[in-house]
Amino acid sequence: MDSPVVTIDDGQLKGTQKTNLDGENFHAFLGIPFGKPPVGRMRFKAPKPAEPWTGIKDASKEGNICVQRNSITQALEGTEDCLNLHVYTKTLPFEEAKLKPVMVWIYGGAFRQGSNSPQMYGPEYLLTEDIVLVVPNYRVGFLGFLHLTDTSLDVPGNAGLKDQQLALKWVQKNIKNFNGDPNNVTIFGESAGSMSAHELLVSASSKGLFHKAILQSGAVLNPWNLCKDSSLKFAKSVQADTETEAQALDRLQRLCCKVLHRHQEKFLLTDAGSGAIGPIIEKPNETAIITSHPAELIASGQYNKVPILMGYCDREGLLVEFYKRLMIKAGIEPPAKYSQIDVDNFIHPDLQLAEDDPKRLIIKKKLTELYLQPPNVDDKFLLPSDYNFIAGIIGAAKLHAKTSSEPVYLYRMSLDAGCNMFKKIGKIEEKGVAHADDLGYLFSSEQAAPLLYRGVIERRAIRRFVKLWTNFARTGNPTPKGNDLNIEWKTCRYKDSSLLGYWRGAYFAY
Repeated sequence: MDSPVVTIDDGQLKGTQKTNLDGENFHAFLGIPFGKPPVGRMRFKAPKPAEPWTGIKDASKEGNICVQRNSITQALEGTEDCLNLHVYTKTLPFEEAKLKPVMVWIYGGAFRQGSNSPQMYGPEYLLTEDIVLVVPNYRVGFLGFLHLTDTSLDVPGNAGLKDQQLALKWVQKNIKNFNGDPNNVTIFGESAGSMSAHELLVSASSKGLFHKAILQSGAVLNPWNLCKDSSLKFAKSVQADTETEAQALDRLQRLCCKVLHRHQEKFLLTDAGSGAIGPIIEKPNETAIITSHPAELIASGQYNKVPILMGYCDREGLLVEFYKRLMIKAGIEPPAKYSQIDVDNFIHPDLQLAEDDPKRLIIKKKLTELYLQPPNVDDKFLLPSDYNFIAGIIGAAKLHAKTSSEPVYLYRMSLDAGCNMFKKIGKIEEKGVAHADDLGYLFSSEQAAPLLYRGVIERRAIRRFVKLWTNFARTGNPTPKGNDLNIEWKTCRYKDSSLLGYWRGAYFAY
């Protein structure tokens, strides 16, 4: 069947056909521009909407991805002209008049890598259900998250989040042309993508752009949410005589984007580079995403109140082992913290406690009692799991449940099976569900396919995952009345365990 032509505000598009898990055809429109190329003097700045085009644009092939190093091949790939998105839909308006729920996926990658590539995020599972899936690119690394304090330079930070927000505005304008309902949009993401979605959730400037949110293994209470103010330090690492932010911006905008990335890689191996890339609290400006601490916004109820589904994998801390193996493969000596537990590394940065602060000593003593003595002393991944992910996710869920009348659903993924993607990629034999293992049950992945096993259990899990997620996108409830899963998912009423109760106290007590 020939792919039809779709007309949107900016011009005409001719897509292609794909086949879902059930062997049914669906339409795919790939590489649709939603923002102007953020190059030259637009580098590091908030994006602008794409320019219209004439003629019929070929939307059968993927667009560019943002500059990054492929963690598998180690090749440096991509370009900064990357603001494009993919749309997948079963039907178009000439085939059916019914509007479908829209799901907008925000990929993870520690704000340093990731893309909308269908080789990683294939739509074949989700498109067994009657939804429209949108997968935008956004800028990663310093291209997306450089920030300068001089407001006259117009680089306040969070350009990558603003790319995501611009994609959501594109959805509001254009998604009806793909049978999507602009009044029923769900944002969902994993890891840094989940963190991004959560930032958009607490941003006043995102009001009305989406109506539900699914947050997988990332929340704004996690300690890696907000980055350090290191952008000028990065510029000085590129050229030592850089003294002002204006000099820094001029020099960094002149560099080839791949040369810039190589400087970024070197900087991230230094102490100054730790936590240097990611969202930041901006000074008030017309494009700002967040100007107050997200935790304060949630606690005070000042955010977009929509139904939320959020959760984590039961052994998130296995991510440490995954990164350790990646570094060894790349010829980099892993830091000692990847092999040894030092409680000094697990004190939340928001507490801002000096080395000799008595409160810091109290926290270190308590962490030692909880994690470095029986019964938990033998589980070296428990503290990284709780500190980096689980405590903040559960804490955020409880805060949302307290401050919003909209439902909050909390989950823990504990299925350790053949599609646990990142354990398979990292060849990790440890028991438990690692960070990002859930992706193998929502997306088909050509990259990971040779490593995955899809038997009866895995196929059943894929169906259930997809059904729960798309039910939520459709109705705001993962198990609405009459659902064919024959289960009821109750809203968040999570009781603190002794460990997670500690984290709640530690975060809010000081």
